[in-house]
Amino acid sequence: MSKILWNYLLVIPALFGGLIVLSSAASASEVEKTTQQVIPIDKNIAQRTPSLLDNTVKVQVLGVPSDRIEQVTSVSQLSDVNPTDWAFQALQSLVERYGVITGYPDGTFKGNRALTRYEFAAGLNAALDRLNELIATSTGELVRKEDLATLQKLQEQFASELATLRGRVDALETRQANIEANQFSTTTKLIGDATFLVADTFGNAYGGQSQRANNTPADDTNDGTQTFFAYRARLNFQTSFTGRDQLTTLLTAGNNIPNLAATTGTHMTRFTIDGDGRADTYLSQLTYRFPLGSKATVWVGPRALQPAVFTPTLNGAVAGLNGAVSRFATFNHTIYRPGFDGAGLALGYKFSDQLQLSLGYIADNNQAPNPTRGLFNGTNLALAQLTISPTRQLDIGLTYTRKYYIDNTSGDDPNFNVTGGTGSVFARNPFEQNSTTTDNFGFQFNWRTSRSLILGGWFGYTRANQNRGGDSDATIINTALTVALPDLFKKGNVGGIIVGIPPKVTSSDYRNSAGLLREDPSTSLHLEAFYTYRVNDNITVTPDFYVITKPEHNDNNDPIWVGALRTTFAF
Repeated sequence: MSKILWNYLLVIPALFGGLIVLSSAASASEVEKTTQQVIPIDKNIAQRTPSLLDNTVKVQVLGVPSDRIEQVTSVSQLSDVNPTDWAFQALQSLVERYGVITGYPDGTFKGNRALTRYEFAAGLNAALDRLNELIATSTGELVRKEDLATLQKLQEQFASELATLRGRVDALETRQANIEANQFSTTTKLIGDATFLVADTFGNAYGGQSQRANNTPADDTNDGTQTFFAYRARLNFQTSFTGRDQLTTLLTAGNNIPNLAATTGTHMTRFTIDGDGRADTYLSQLTYRFPLGSKATVWVGPRALQPAVFTPTLNGAVAGLNGAVSRFATFNHTIYRPGFDGAGLALGYKFSDQLQLSLGYIADNNQAPNPTRGLFNGTNLALAQLTISPTRQLDIGLTYTRKYYIDNTSGDDPNFNVTGGTGSVFARNPFEQNSTTTDNFGFQFNWRTSRSLILGGWFGYTRANQNRGGDSDATIINTALTVALPDLFKKGNVGGIIVGIPPKVTSSDYRNSAGLLREDPSTSLHLEAFYTYRVNDNITVTPDFYVITKPEHNDNNDPIWVGALRTTFAF
């Protein structure tokens, strides 16, 4: 070590301790990159679907190490500095003469850490500021002439670096003032996405309602779907009032992605983001979550408080904007999609990193307060899930939901759908829309076997009971196995394969007016593959292809193929 550097150690109180904090000013490209992110308490469940304890908001400045330094008042507080160290007297002198020294939160000094010239200049600048402070407060007698001479030499030697740092600080202050003057909101962050979808189906359609109800081929089975180009755009306003809560206001600016059931004759072909053809902007979600103590989170919302909002679905690897296109592949719909909008209350509680509990109650409040359509006497869903994480790589969900659907024999309620818009017509309406109660049991898992392979899937069992017009029972099952390949061919990309059985009635004692049993005679398979290519941080392109064998679980029907190309813009 040079004599100049040794003398510098004697007179600069905040040099080595301040290096790490001040190093954020060493590079403009690092200092200017600031991001705000929500960090879930549950780090085991790594998925884009909101975690049930996703309630910790943290501001992170890139380029600043997480183990930031803290002020100490005595060199004896630093565990890695011993009286026999060659620098011990110098550090002790800094405390006694200047009253300033810094260290890490773990009580170490890390005196052997390497530093750059910019970090050294940043420490020098801090020392100069400290000396100016001592002089200004009439304590200048503490600063010796020898120290000032040494500092003068160092200041001359690092003049260019100091000038660069001060220029960058001035530029950042100007930029910060401009951002504060023109920011969108002090409490709200805007996140948006726009989805373009080009798609078509291939294969014969599965007829009309009469053919579906009798499990016979349609009279006219020509492919009724033409190639189309559709879109959906959303603006998500995330507002926090305390730093740990979040009000979600989601606006959808039109959604003309079609429901393929209208042309293929089966809901098994539907997309996960198909819409109702609305071209106007409407409020599609309004929910609020906040922490309750250190282990609990509460959700409340009058619109679209879906189970997937407050419960880990354990299928983030193949779901979401960068996942599969089909509705079936998203998650177990008999558990997580009630088939109606959803207004109600939910609670998440974290017992430990290995065990979490989700509870929720939502109702179809669309036509309330009409008779039999209220929050407690209309169509509703109650959910309970235990999420178990025996290791950091494996998550298991054990779920129970109870659904109740009021009578809809008049046909005026489009939300009567016990399997969430997937599966056969018998599975969706096992008793022809007579009042129905279902007990649904789900097993989900997500196993991150390595960085390049994630296995997942689910099995769902439903016991349905007719509440009006009879007392029939039906059993419905659905299952899937998913394979995700993160960073396939390129970092940030993902490939995936989904194989499953859409919701199917395996047994029933209900017969329609013609005396035909509403029980699926065969078994359909859903086979899907996709690949999401990340153009950059904001644009992804996903080709997707899936086939439905024996549509409507009827081997009289030919397979239906669906091809899609989705482009997603996130901002």
